[in-house]
Amino acid sequence: MKIRRVELREVHLRLRERFEISSGGWQERRILLLRMEDEEGEAWSECVAAEAPNYSYETPDTAWHILTDYVLPAVMGVEFESPSAVLDPVSWIRGHPMALATVEMGAWALEAVRRRTSLSSLLGGGRMAVPVGVSVGLQGTDDELLRQVEKHLAAGYRKIKVKIKPGRDVDMLRKVRDRFPEAPLMADANSSYSLADTTRLKELDDLHLMMVEQPLGSEDLREHALLQASIETPICLDESIRSAGDTLLALELGSGRIINIKPGRVGGFASSREIHDLCAGRGVPVWCGGMLESGVGRAYNLALASLSNFSLPGDISESRRYWKEDVVEPEFVMDQGFMAVPQAPGIGVEVRVDRVEKLTRRRWTHAM
Repeated sequence: MKIRRVELREVHLRLRERFEISSGGWQERRILLLRMEDEEGEAWSECVAAEAPNYSYETPDTAWHILTDYVLPAVMGVEFESPSAVLDPVSWIRGHPMALATVEMGAWALEAVRRRTSLSSLLGGGRMAVPVGVSVGLQGTDDELLRQVEKHLAAGYRKIKVKIKPGRDVDMLRKVRDRFPEAPLMADANSSYSLADTTRLKELDDLHLMMVEQPLGSEDLREHALLQASIETPICLDESIRSAGDTLLALELGSGRIINIKPGRVGGFASSREIHDLCAGRGVPVWCGGMLESGVGRAYNLALASLSNFSLPGDISESRRYWKEDVVEPEFVMDQGFMAVPQAPGIGVEVRVDRVEKLTRRRWTHAM
């Protein structure tokens, strides 16, 4: 594989509704889309960095800088034997996993195009469809939250993730559980609590949640272990897991019982598979989280979620859940709580270049 041309674009894609978490919210996404060409074809990939540094220090602007000034010029014209080697020329870069994953995951798609196989098959995935869940942001009122949950349950989603924060947590979730006693519910705190809130978080045990995701800070693996020892609800780690090394440490400490693998957060597919295999060997379930991706990023998430140990529904909602009109065709749809894994070569869907062109706010190209 030898990358001979790249094109990076920033597109602005407006959400159907504002999406709110404990640290902020979005009405419009600034998404970086990368198109890479080699001698066999082309592939699109997506950078999942959020607009503000509230989930990660990375943003579209930091990723643009790292990609255009360092990564893309360094990987152009270099012969690679495998997708996992594409970042070898920039192995000296510290951090910036979302920027790096944009290139690494795109290289996997290029390899799938070259082999005329699906990205799922190239990764070793064996499922034709995967169970999917939906993430419900913080709502203005409990009644609005109940309406949202009812709508998504009626649509067939296999997991309902409810965002929480101090002051909008146990009492709110209890109303959801009382209305929907059998619903597959989980809570996501996005690091908004501390160990001082242990008594409050222990009240979640009565609600029989699937898990509580990332209740404490991303650096607080020891504190998560102390919290997990104090509550029955399984803790799922998200922001804390950036590598297989983080995963091993978290499991050794007992910091959580479930791992959310977001390929952008951990630097790409090679790292994602390593974490997946480590968890599988220890009997720890994993699932694939979402970052409000366009259809491009969604295709990558589906391919990853087809691996065997992704035993819990991921946050891989339908295109229409977030966008009035996606940038791929066909758009992603759900059937009875499952979403088909694309089987065509590469990412398995076509990018609507005409729509991307209309949404583009800036671009950068480089060729051999």
